[in-house]
Amino acid sequence: MTWEEKCACLHQRMEEYAQNPVMVAFSGGVDSSLLLKLAVEHAKKHGTRVYAVTARTELHSLEDMEIARKVATETGAIHEILQVYELEEAGIQDNPVDRCYRCKKYLFQRILQLAAKRQAPVVLEGTNVDDLKVYRPGLRAIEELGISSPLKEAGFTKKEVRELAAAYGISVAERPSAPCLATRFPYGERLSTEAFQRVELGESYLKSLGLYNVRLRVHREIARIEVDMAYMKIILEQREEIIAYLKRLGYTYITLDLEGFRSGSMDVGLSKDKKE
Repeated sequence: MTWEEKCACLHQRMEEYAQNPVMVAFSGGVDSSLLLKLAVEHAKKHGTRVYAVTARTELHSLEDMEIARKVATETGAIHEILQVYELEEAGIQDNPVDRCYRCKKYLFQRILQLAAKRQAPVVLEGTNVDDLKVYRPGLRAIEELGISSPLKEAGFTKKEVRELAAAYGISVAERPSAPCLATRFPYGERLSTEAFQRVELGESYLKSLGLYNVRLRVHREIARIEVDMAYMKIILEQREEIIAYLKRLGYTYITLDLEGFRSGSMDVGLSKDKKE
């Protein structure tokens, strides 16, 4: 499809959904922010309500929550906070290979329960077609539960999502992706709130240096820093300060990954049977 055809398809779908109250699974990232903006825009024509539901979770940073609050306010949606405890309630304490599936299944079951209370017959989420190219076991849970993914249905790539979000003046159009903190740990590693907090502090510090994509991957005592190739010189120029800060957080060995930032690097080596 052409850009114009994709946009027309997306607007058509959002127009259909907005004829009734709509609930958007809302993280504050660019994908769900674009969906929320379009849902509110189309809902105005029908006088229907749009709910933005953000999970308050130990798997995401406080910064993510604050950004979600800000963007939800900008769109004019009704923002609801859903308190969840995935580690125990979704059974992912030991970071199983199907962690994302278990987590998404649990989270969207909770969202569907809330949608039923708010009499919102449709729940939307922000998967785009680029997400289909990598290991995303959570997508299976979304399909099983009948959650709608308008961006994927209209054929939008991540780049196209950002372009349309920018055209609408959405404040997080260029915000880097922010997957859950469990992605910083190897599969089979015991997860804890304390370990997440250390990663959150470490990544926040690294971002404060002006870096864009940042991941602090943790292999027990080793903190492996992933950044875009163009930003590696910043790490090297401020290596002493970075080493000192991360060691204060409790990491023994501080390394810079020479392959640079890459989404899903903890999935390397998973066999096809394990992924399925």
